[in-house]
Amino acid sequence: MKDTAWLSRTELLIGKERLNKLMGSHVMVIGLGGVGSFAAEFIARSGIGEMTIVDGDKVDPSNRNRQLPALATNHGQSKADIMADRLMQINPELVLHVRKDFIMPEKVDELLSADLDYVVDAIDSITPKITVMKAALAKNLRIVSSMGAGGKVDPTRLEVADISKTYNCPFAQQVRKQLKCEGIRKGIKAVGSPEENDKESLMLTDGSNFKKSAYGTMSYLPATFGATLASVVIRDLMEG
Repeated sequence: MKDTAWLSRTELLIGKERLNKLMGSHVMVIGLGGVGSFAAEFIARSGIGEMTIVDGDKVDPSNRNRQLPALATNHGQSKADIMADRLMQINPELVLHVRKDFIMPEKVDELLSADLDYVVDAIDSITPKITVMKAALAKNLRIVSSMGAGGKVDPTRLEVADISKTYNCPFAQQVRKQLKCEGIRKGIKAVGSPEENDKESLMLTDGSNFKKSAYGTMSYLPATFGATLASVVIRDLMEG
């Protein structure tokens, strides 16, 4: 028999039936950076019974201002391994699958298996993100996607809306443009913020892993995105 005593406060709020739905669900979190790492932890703490986490990156010193797995003592270590250990310490009975892979477009179809109940897209580069969205829709998988969390400081501005309704976010604009090229205009839940980006914080990157630029970030803002993504998943799964 599974130990559910640690979920007593959750059950008090949502009831046994909804808790059982969460415990019987399988959620995939793709990307374990500032947004995805917090989403993964909050989903695990809700009592989700099975998770797949995906990230091929290692901890860099610059990650420590916002990413859950990043500490001064673990630079160079796999984010997926660190998060896997953390999630299993939260819930030792969690069925956890770990994929230490960067999201390459050719791998996405195999990655998104039919037994998934929800996909959390916390990818911060356009091409893999579009590929995941397109594949999830083709497979009729529920998905919620994070838009840009960089260059912003006000967590109260976050919104959950269809991708077609996102605005004032350069990252979301690029996503919508690429989805339109794929014949997709709506049908994906998105977490975004219309807060104006601080353009002075933009920097160019080396272009590796499909990422050409990045904005400066504040500790709590990506975490708030992650919490919001988790809330969408948990609330949707509870309602069936």
